[in-house]
Amino acid sequence: MHVFVTGGSGQTGPAVVAELIAAGHTVTGLARSDAAAARLESLGAAPHRGSLDDLDSLRRGAEAADGVLHMAYGGDFSDLDDMMRRDRTAIETLGRPLEHSGKPFVVTSGTLVMPAGREATEKDEPDTAGIAGFRIAGERACLDFAARGVLASVVRLAPTVHGPRDHGFIPMLIATARKTGVSAYVGDGANRWPAVHRLDAAVLFRLALEKAPAGSVLHGVAESGVTMRSIAETIARGLGVPTVSLTPQEAATHYVSPFMATVYGFDGPVSSAYTRELLGWSPAHPGLLDDLEHGDYLDAPAS
Repeated sequence: MHVFVTGGSGQTGPAVVAELIAAGHTVTGLARSDAAAARLESLGAAPHRGSLDDLDSLRRGAEAADGVLHMAYGGDFSDLDDMMRRDRTAIETLGRPLEHSGKPFVVTSGTLVMPAGREATEKDEPDTAGIAGFRIAGERACLDFAARGVLASVVRLAPTVHGPRDHGFIPMLIATARKTGVSAYVGDGANRWPAVHRLDAAVLFRLALEKAPAGSVLHGVAESGVTMRSIAETIARGLGVPTVSLTPQEAATHYVSPFMATVYGFDGPVSSAYTRELLGWSPAHPGLLDDLEHGDYLDAPAS
């Protein structure tokens, strides 16, 4: 299969591109810079110059492919409406050339769209009023193509896709602990975060392209819920700093922003049982706490 990929040079993308090529697929990746193009070429993929706002480029990439994987997401987080619009427009542009073709179209979202406070499944409805409600429009735009002859599916990734050289939520948490001298959690720290290793996520994306039925919603989650307190305590041991509990008001000024304080206090466990059964996906790489202890997360930062 010849797969057109957006986001192939980002954090998770290179692992996905490598997984696809190792499985015998060919990959063309959207590249908006020389650095992104060089990264894709180093992985064995062909760069396709353009960006999410270059709709002609997106359309050409999709037209030439046997399947499309959309992982890129960008914009200004101070304007969530614009981010939502850009993503939905990109998805609609990528999907139209695939109509009535029976080709796969896989779009990325996140499990933070799910309701808080209980273990949500792939069959549950996302929370339109939740902290990641702005991702739901993209999900729906993708799944709409399932009724138009496209094998459209959505992969919701855990908020932490961990592995070497991560630059997501967990490194931000570690950086705050280094800066403040304490490793913090909100309240009693019992709120739970799903997690998945980057290499396990890459396998899931490949399986979704190869065999996910039209209309599938999949959860890229290896661990359904790791408590934030256990994450904070592991970071504290590694850095040699104490742990502290923060009130929501204290957290709003302790973390990078009030929004991040809300994210770190979010209780969002999710199940991936349906995904595993449907696709035969079996995560095999280290869990988050093991990765925190033995990976590169707590290495001394560059001077």
